[in-house]
Amino acid sequence: MFSVTGMQGFETFSLMHLVTLILFFFTCWWLVYYRQALRPYQKMMKWSLFAVLLACEVTHHLWLVLTNQWEVADLPLQLCSLSTFIALFLFLKGNKKAFYLLYFIGTIPPILSMVTPDMIYQFPHYRYIKYFLHHSAIPLAVVYFILFEGYRVPKKAVLTSFMTLNVIAVPVFILNLLLGTNFFYLASPTETKTLLSFFGSGVWYYVTLEIAALFVFYITFIPMHYLQKAEKKIWSGEGK
Repeated sequence: MFSVTGMQGFETFSLMHLVTLILFFFTCWWLVYYRQALRPYQKMMKWSLFAVLLACEVTHHLWLVLTNQWEVADLPLQLCSLSTFIALFLFLKGNKKAFYLLYFIGTIPPILSMVTPDMIYQFPHYRYIKYFLHHSAIPLAVVYFILFEGYRVPKKAVLTSFMTLNVIAVPVFILNLLLGTNFFYLASPTETKTLLSFFGSGVWYYVTLEIAALFVFYITFIPMHYLQKAEKKIWSGEGK
């Protein structure tokens, strides 16, 4: 289960992969559908998600160290780590602007990462469990903040969050040049075949990455737009 060389040969859309994806989407539906019944358990859900995110980040580095694999490229500077740290911060201290960024980078990106994972290990290897548990907990945290803590995102946050991410990406890009790393996948696509593999190479890779990111941000805002529109309609109806 913790071997470096064992249990390899992950296959995209294998039975176990599909089951994992179904469990994730079912959990999202369950939280939304039973949100009123789950309110008494809000604190338990909050700290459970906090514990899962923290455990995934810590145990990953612990496993790498204990198996003599850890190197500078394993620093927690990937997009999922950024999402994790923002979510952990929000669980401890509320912040609307921090949630704006988490909403855009912590919803569709981790879900896409689960659909086409950068993964070689099969279930029940630790890396498989950690990868999917971690990438599930991030969007589930977003759902939690929306449903149980009332966070909402204005339309202007699409561009401000996109620009914020680009500002963060600048030092990350420079760090990649200095260390020979690939944080945020700014140096190149993933080693295994994922959606990034279709983004081309050279300058075109960055152009495609920017266009795709902005497109994803706008797509991510759509359900938030309709949610707030429905709430506004309800409030205006109650006010009559």
